[in-house]
Amino acid sequence: MAESEFRGGVDAQWARVRGRLRAEYGEAAYKSWLKPLTFKSMEGGLVRLSAPTRFMRDWVANHYADRIRTFWTGENSGVRAIDILVESTRDAAAGKLKAKAEREQAPDTSEPEQDGRSNFSAPLDPRFTFENYVVGKPNELAHAAARRVAESSTVPFNPLFLYSGVGLGKTHLMHAIAWHIKKRDPARRVIYLSAEKFMYQFIRALRFKDTVAFKEQFRSVDVLMIDDVQFISGKESTQEEFFHTFNALVDQNRQIVISADKSPSDLEGLEERLRSRLGWGLVADIHPTSYELRLGILQSKAESMGVQPIPAKVMEFLAHKITSNVRELEGALNRIVAHATLIGRSITLETTQEVLHDLLRANDRRVTIEEIQKRVAEHFNIRISDMHSARRARAVARPRQVAMYLAKQLTARSLPEIGRKFGGRDHTTVMHAVRKVEELRATDSGFSDDVELLRRMLEG
Repeated sequence: MAESEFRGGVDAQWARVRGRLRAEYGEAAYKSWLKPLTFKSMEGGLVRLSAPTRFMRDWVANHYADRIRTFWTGENSGVRAIDILVESTRDAAAGKLKAKAEREQAPDTSEPEQDGRSNFSAPLDPRFTFENYVVGKPNELAHAAARRVAESSTVPFNPLFLYSGVGLGKTHLMHAIAWHIKKRDPARRVIYLSAEKFMYQFIRALRFKDTVAFKEQFRSVDVLMIDDVQFISGKESTQEEFFHTFNALVDQNRQIVISADKSPSDLEGLEERLRSRLGWGLVADIHPTSYELRLGILQSKAESMGVQPIPAKVMEFLAHKITSNVRELEGALNRIVAHATLIGRSITLETTQEVLHDLLRANDRRVTIEEIQKRVAEHFNIRISDMHSARRARAVARPRQVAMYLAKQLTARSLPEIGRKFGGRDHTTVMHAVRKVEELRATDSGFSDDVELLRRMLEG
């Protein structure tokens, strides 16, 4: 049989074996441990596979080799044993990394950078400093940890791993750390870049056979900051290089700061050894913003913009309605300020709703009595339980009446149904509440404004 025919048959067997391994062990384990294996040869019933590292070879030999042999024997009864080698020569390793890198589909580059030292680090946004970061309960741990790293002359925890959903401020904290370190000690070398750019620089070094310079650049820094590390999920060669860079810097007691959209344990497509190392230091999450934090962010942003005074009711409305992330919240403020500046109209609740109608509509949902109770309780600073209690003090009874009024206005529930949601009250109690609120709105403009604000926040 010709060599090409022999290899073609064996390659087909190996492809089917890989398919069965993927089906049995799942995508994550397959990508981390089995996909990197390469078929080398088959001689006298012995199949030789290669792994890119000794660690991977040992892991596969201990956890998967028997199953590989079983599956391959099912494909070819002549197979008796599996031997796993390590690609030990520099040329073979470089060839494997280059092949993997090309599969990761990085953009082509025509020539190497002339000054890798100056180009590796991404530019920092001058707006993203600690002074411009509004701190609240959802982000206080991440902020405190970031300040400790930025102000410490030693390495307090390594790495500092920040994670949150989109637009909640983790990149702001990364930039703030870098700015503070540069200001405090300009001699310290800081590299900040996205995981995507780290991968591109690595692939560029492979393409131009300049991996030694690449390693020296990244392993000689004082602080390495990698943003959005989830980007390298599933990219084996980049993970391999990042893993070694990480270890080299930790061994030298250099600071590493990482950000991602999930905690290390929840990041899929990363090798287990890399996931465990990312969780070595301090893992700090940034929770979704609270109403108070959103209001503080808006006030800080408005002050920095130096624009006409924005009514408190408008700020409260935005803080209540736009809850997804800080980026969208600031974008909404920019839109209403730009509209007022360009058109020459005052900023009011009405113009705000008009300008942001698409954004508000995207957040629309059916209003429930439970939501009305929650919003009203927050607004008047009472407990949710007061909506159902028998307390008759005015500080409690008046908000309860407002909630009943809004439930009548904004839901299709009958008066008896509304009464039952407020501690089993009679429908006549709801009718009295509606009449009372209507009377007060006609005589008390401040009270009327409060009710209108609540209605707009709930109705969108």
